[in-house]
Amino acid sequence: MPTNGLHQVLKIQFGLVNDTDRYLTAESFGFKVNASAPSLKRKQMWVLEPDPGQGTAVLLRSSHLGRYLSAGEDGRVACEAERPDRDCRFLVLPQPDGRWVLRSEPHGRFFGGTEDRLSCFATAVSPAELWTVHLAIHPQAHLLSVSRRRYVHLCPRDDEMAADSDTPWGVDALVTLIFQNRQYCLRACDSRYLRSDGHLVWEPEPCARYTLEFKAGKLAFKDRDGRYLAPAGPAGTLRAGRNTRPGKDELFDLEESHPQVVLVAANHRYVSVRQGVNISANQDEELHHETFLMQIDQETKKCTFYSSTGGYWTLVTHGGIHATATQVSANTMFEVEWRGRRVALKASNGRYVCMKKNGQLAAISDFVGEDEEFVLKLINRPILVLRGMDGFVCHRRGSNQLDTNRSVYDVFHLSFSDGAYQIRGRGGGFWYTGSHGSVCSDGERAEDFVFEFRERGRLAIRARSGKYLRGGASGLLRADADAPAGVALWEY
Repeated sequence: MPTNGLHQVLKIQFGLVNDTDRYLTAESFGFKVNASAPSLKRKQMWVLEPDPGQGTAVLLRSSHLGRYLSAGEDGRVACEAERPDRDCRFLVLPQPDGRWVLRSEPHGRFFGGTEDRLSCFATAVSPAELWTVHLAIHPQAHLLSVSRRRYVHLCPRDDEMAADSDTPWGVDALVTLIFQNRQYCLRACDSRYLRSDGHLVWEPEPCARYTLEFKAGKLAFKDRDGRYLAPAGPAGTLRAGRNTRPGKDELFDLEESHPQVVLVAANHRYVSVRQGVNISANQDEELHHETFLMQIDQETKKCTFYSSTGGYWTLVTHGGIHATATQVSANTMFEVEWRGRRVALKASNGRYVCMKKNGQLAAISDFVGEDEEFVLKLINRPILVLRGMDGFVCHRRGSNQLDTNRSVYDVFHLSFSDGAYQIRGRGGGFWYTGSHGSVCSDGERAEDFVFEFRERGRLAIRARSGKYLRGGASGLLRADADAPAGVALWEY
């Protein structure tokens, strides 16, 4: 599979939470640091970088400032170094409960404190020197074994997860990281959790929780016995091995999970490449040949569709559409028009893609009619995590409404019917729109919501009123936005 942005390793950003549940924050004014923020926002995001000296020390860089955390001999801490010096070097000491201790490598003292009273002068570790790692990336991704160069996916027949797939194709390749009791769980697409012995379980029990460790930009997952997840045997079954230090076998990359979709034409058949290079609406079931990876260009907002046979949709002579392109070009880009429960696709020749009488697709129409409309269904998000500009969507405690500014997230379940989605939350209640644009999560009957994939990694959700769901100053999810932009776009 060509890269062309399809396989993009996620940049690991995270927050550090102290014992009083406050986040380490880098301030612009005076380049001071504190631990006062109750939630994970831009100023609370950090990146771990290896020490250029090739030692075991690491550097902590503020994503917000682009500067490095430092600790002087007198214990004074700041985030003002544009280039890392000796005082910027820290040792990460993982603790049995999953938290980190940060020790200044040159001075041997421990970093901690509360609010604006942070220092790196402690000679012993107390609760004030313990930090919880909270990933700031969207938690749904693909997991790639560094040693095997194979993707992890669910093997329901064998009741396991295995790193044996050349491509992250289909719903089985989706992995969701769940933050649970200061540690992380790996949740498969069927909502089961990976236990350290390789079995899948329905609850996030202690044996299914892992401490995250970082090594040269890669991730390792350590179980409660101090052993690391790794692919084992010819099948690549994922389970904890014997190693108590992470080597290449125990390292993984997190890669962005682009939407994978199926399209249904007016003849109620799936668009497919099963018959060869021609793209035709002639299949009665959705399998790999009917699944396409949809990628949105950030500048033009146009889309490419990549097939399981290894080619992009591309415009050819006489308006034909083939799945043969190996590189992205103007002819592989399609403009998506969102038409309620249906979509229309406009090719680079300025004409709409339609289904001809023999089922083949061609960009030969000047107007949109029944043959130019398609149902577009997202297949690789059976469970959904949403993040807006202010934080994640989560159930509001003691209420049937939903917060949009949380550092933690809830996982919602999706179902699909005739071009629209139904969203189910905790306890099995459905999302619905109430009075004055409020969105509630305890419905007995499902309300239909339309998903519009507007930007790379972001979608808009349209309620039956025609308004879009948005976050805002109140921190509550509401259905009252007129346009699919800004606070009405959601990472998924």
